[in-house]
Amino acid sequence: MQTTAVRIHGVKDLRVDTFELPEIQEDEILARIVTDSLCLSTYKVSQKGSAHKKLPDNLDKTPIVMGHEFCGVVERVGAKWQDKFKPGDRFVAQPNLGRADTYSLGYSFPYVGGESTYSVIMNEAIEKGCLLPYKGESFFEAAMAEPLSCVVAGFKANFHLRDRNDYDYTMGIRTGGNMAIVGGTGPMGSLAIDLAIHGDKRPSVLVVTGRTQSKLDRLEALYPAEEAARNGVKLLYVNTADMEDFSGPVKELAGVKGFDDVFVMVADEKVVNQSEKLLGWDGCFNFFAGPIDAGFTAPINFYNIHYNAAHYVGTSGSNTQDMLDAIKLIEDGVVSVGKIATHILGLDAVPDTILKLPSIPGGKKICYSHKKFPLTAVDELGKLDDPLAKELKRLVDEAGGIWNKKAEDYFLQHAENI
Repeated sequence: MQTTAVRIHGVKDLRVDTFELPEIQEDEILARIVTDSLCLSTYKVSQKGSAHKKLPDNLDKTPIVMGHEFCGVVERVGAKWQDKFKPGDRFVAQPNLGRADTYSLGYSFPYVGGESTYSVIMNEAIEKGCLLPYKGESFFEAAMAEPLSCVVAGFKANFHLRDRNDYDYTMGIRTGGNMAIVGGTGPMGSLAIDLAIHGDKRPSVLVVTGRTQSKLDRLEALYPAEEAARNGVKLLYVNTADMEDFSGPVKELAGVKGFDDVFVMVADEKVVNQSEKLLGWDGCFNFFAGPIDAGFTAPINFYNIHYNAAHYVGTSGSNTQDMLDAIKLIEDGVVSVGKIATHILGLDAVPDTILKLPSIPGGKKICYSHKKFPLTAVDELGKLDDPLAKELKRLVDEAGGIWNKKAEDYFLQHAENI
């Protein structure tokens, strides 16, 4: 059967192609993709082409389907998997196959990715548990399980000494400690704030920094200090735009102890250097940002490593358990991922959006893979001279300005198919 997909053919060469999928084998599954959440990682892929470690070398001959934050519905099931899957099952994709070559769904293969109408899920992905059952209400929330899982992974990766005089580490952020999210005004920072406020492990003080006041104002509206306080967290937002060195003023907010957990969301040498100074004794520095430059470096203070037990971690992506944890957080309503869905678009608008992604404000951009629709901010739907957009605006307004299931259902029913 035919599929329509966004494929990468080379550096900055993304195209919407229609082509034939191979017939599924007895150990494969045909899936209808519903939504894909656009990720800055795909922008990085577009800038490097085959030089990216997750992409094969022969893009000119075998272009690759993009999109790794996706969910969908099972259409057909090969004989091998008919005892575990059936047509109509909804799923969230775990893109990470755990391979040594780092190849992943939505990065590395010609017939599977979230920016497609239909995909063939190969046996390897199914055997490794990459099709995770989803029982939540909306598809767009499911498409954000992968970015949330990355935050879940980051929170798990941090570690601290259980006792100052014992070499026994406990994993995860420090419950009741001090946490800083530096450069946390993007969608991943937003998810980190939400998880820190509502997750099982919560800091007592959470400081979020940014350099754009409008972005900080939006975060404060979405995650108000009063809501955090009801969950036992003192939440502070700090604009560092006019600070030559923000480490001193920000560290003061944690008192003499300093910060137990510092998450850095910006791949900038100066930001890394100043963020390191925020650490208290046994502080854990999590470099969450993914740099494009493979040679990115920044100086760190080895005095603090030796005398203050400072330590450093980084995570890239997540594992299957992280995905399962993220899906449960969404299904149970613990984390409100809908708050960061700031734009919607159809598959036709994906290539241009990906190539411009760093310059487009707002949070996550939700692609509806079977639809045609221009990239549109949720809060600007009313500006379109289109009955569909007017009704979507009404449904969004009813939900307090947040993209929601009613709006999604209406869009899926009435938007033009690609």
